[in-house]
This record gives sequence, C-alpha cells and structure tokens, in this order.
Amino acid sequence: MSKALVVFSGGQDSTTCLIQALTQYDEVHAITFDYGQRHDEEIERAKALAKQFNIASHKVMDVTLLNELAISALTRDSIPVSHTLMDNGLPNTFVPGRNILFLTLAGIYAYQLGADSVITGVCETDFSGYPDCRNDFVKAMESALVQGMDRKLDIVTPLMWLNKAETWALADKYDSLDVVRNQTLTCYNGIIGDGCGDCPACDLRSKGLHDYLENKQKVMHSLDEKNRAKNIN
Repeated sequence: MSKALVVFSGGQDSTTCLIQALTQYDEVHAITFDYGQRHDEEIERAKALAKQFNIASHKVMDVTLLNELAISALTRDSIPVSHTLMDNGLPNTFVPGRNILFLTLAGIYAYQLGADSVITGVCETDFSGYPDCRNDFVKAMESALVQGMDRKLDIVTPLMWLNKAETWALADKYDSLDVVRNQTLTCYNGIIGDGCGDCPACDLRSKGLHDYLENKQKVMHSLDEKNRAKNIN
C-alpha cells in the first residue's frame, strides 16, 4: 500500500497537492503546523478541507516555538505585510527556518506512519522569493532525512517547476478549480477565496488565475508538457 503525507496549510498550493495525491496514493495523510501564524483561519481551513476530502488522518501540530524565534510579518500582527523587499532582498513575510522545521517534523511523522513520500507545495518558478522553497533546499533536506533516519523517503514537490497559471490548470485537471478558488486560504490577511486583493500572496494568486482563465488551452498544454518531461526524466 502506498502512503503519502501532505504538508497541508489549507492554501491553494497544498490543497492542489492534496487533491492530486488522493489520485496517486492508496492512503493520504496530512499534517498542519500551528506556528502562531498571523491568522488562525488558516488552520480552520485546513481542518475543514481535510474533513471534506475524507483523508486517512489529519494531524495539527503545535510548533509555536517557531514564533518565538522567527520575527516576520506572518508571526507578528504588529508588522504590516509589505510589498517592498527588506534589505536582505527577502519579503518581510519570510519566516526563517519554517520549512526546515516543517519538513523535518513531517519526515519524522512519515516515519511513524510508514509513509515513503512527503508532499509539499513549494515552488521556485512563481513564488515569493523564499529561499526554503527552492529545489536545491528540498533535495538537501531529503538527503539529510534519509541519512538521519536510515530510511527511504521522497520529498515530492509537484508544483516546483510550475507557474501559478499552471498550478490553477492542475486543480482544473482534477475538476477542483472551484473548490481551490473558493475554499482555500492564501491571503496574508486571512480572507478565504479570492482574498483581500492587495497583499503579495493575493497578487500572485489572482494573476495566475487570470492568466489561466484567459489562456486555458495554452496553459493546460504547457502543464501537460512539463508533466510529460518529468515522467520521462
């Protein structure tokens, strides 16, 4: 029996990954991390969607210790989300160490579940500039986990080389465009669906949706080509 664990936030990307995983694995579990993020609605969304998709299990893990260490607009209500990059070239929504911690804990939990795959919706094609969303980082984490636990583990990144329009196309391919559009939470201000329309996350999401809806056939073809190339390699 094939088992997968999805790192699940209830946002567009991780929900699309969860939907795809349900067609590819015999048993799908999810883990959501409560790190004292800017809005609690993210966790409630993840709970509701996990129940809706009737997955094997959904674990919500308290990792609020990250909040004590990582100062960011996503961990401090007093810091407004900015469209301007910080002096280090990163957005002020970057939470240092977040994916290092998340993938480490997900790997440990996958070990307990007997799952060989951890799925995460990170992407370095259309993304917010976070260094812990890059392919080199993910491969390094995968190697560390395999060596540290002496057990086979694949960190699967279905969206790594997709742009946001292609991510929307992927949801549509699984007849879930409306669910992802209306029931997920990507907005940094905690508004479900199309969001506030102003924060960087909403900008990226809405631009991708517009590009997909305006060029459905072209974007779907591009998605199919990328998936075909990935399967060949």
